[in-house]
Amino acid sequence: MLESVPEHIIVAAVGLFGGVLLGLAARLGRFCTLGAIEDLLYGGSDTRIRMWGIAIGTAIVGSFALMGAGLVDAGTTYYLSINWLPWASVVGGLMFGYGMALAGNCGYGAVARLGGGDLRSFVIVLVMGVSTYVVLSGPLAPLRDMLFPQSPVLPGDVPPGIAHATAHWTGVSSTAIGLSIGLIVLAISASSRAFADNPKSAVWAVVVGLAIISGWAGTSWVANTGFEALPVVSHSFAAPLGESILWWMIGSAQPVSFAVGSVAGVWLGAFIGSLIKGHFRWEACEDPRELRRQIFGAALMGAGAVIALGCTVGQGISAFSVLALSAPVTFLAIFAGAAFGLRQLIVGFNPAE
Repeated sequence: MLESVPEHIIVAAVGLFGGVLLGLAARLGRFCTLGAIEDLLYGGSDTRIRMWGIAIGTAIVGSFALMGAGLVDAGTTYYLSINWLPWASVVGGLMFGYGMALAGNCGYGAVARLGGGDLRSFVIVLVMGVSTYVVLSGPLAPLRDMLFPQSPVLPGDVPPGIAHATAHWTGVSSTAIGLSIGLIVLAISASSRAFADNPKSAVWAVVVGLAIISGWAGTSWVANTGFEALPVVSHSFAAPLGESILWWMIGSAQPVSFAVGSVAGVWLGAFIGSLIKGHFRWEACEDPRELRRQIFGAALMGAGAVIALGCTVGQGISAFSVLALSAPVTFLAIFAGAAFGLRQLIVGFNPAE
């Protein structure tokens, strides 16, 4: 197959496949990070935050099963090949979470809403994509490198992962540790009567986890059997937004990638889902203050995601799937930043009289 189809096309197709699943989950399963946090803090429901846990648990079990079968090398995954900076996870996560609350969505959610005709999300996607590259490789990159220097994990070092560090200390297989943690997360997250009454939510959460697994499996297979130096990646929606914008402008000079396929897949899946639900409709921002808030929030998300090395999906699920040390810290920081931003928007900070 690799002889007849360019490897980057196959990788982009893998991203497209998983992206479609994620887009359908957002539209048909209401899978959304900010929505889950808002439901938990102000809606009296933990169903969607439990959906996130089921997605994480599924992704962990699948990813470590692939590692145990020798189909994925943990050291080649981005999140386990870079030394962890705790303060980067905290600062970047807080920035991302607060920006997400201001914008009303994360990058993944914005692409999914765009698939339903929300033109406000188009602004968020553009601003976040540009902001990401400004901090990643643009004028602010030297400042980021100075404040949050990144260094690769050296050969022989223990990957910065919970399972791999525990295996190093105890001598127990990292695969066994990872599978055990994944099953525990699944059991805790699924222990709710809400899923018995509405199993569809749990099913869509599993679909999200499978989308992450498909990314690791597909890109690892191409990397192991092909000849191009392509990275082993899974879904994230910060730098991939900027990469997609660049590709649509200069695609003839730059091969399509997993990131471009992933973003396009989410849009396509969300578009199909909105048609199935009958929810597709064009929407625009009529309030300049709302637009200003969304632009500022999107810019913060882009910068925060680069600092934290991922977004709600990148760190919140993909990095979690390989149990990177950065994942839980970044996710908690995103939660805290979003909670702060939601309180500012919904309740305000003036003391009650």
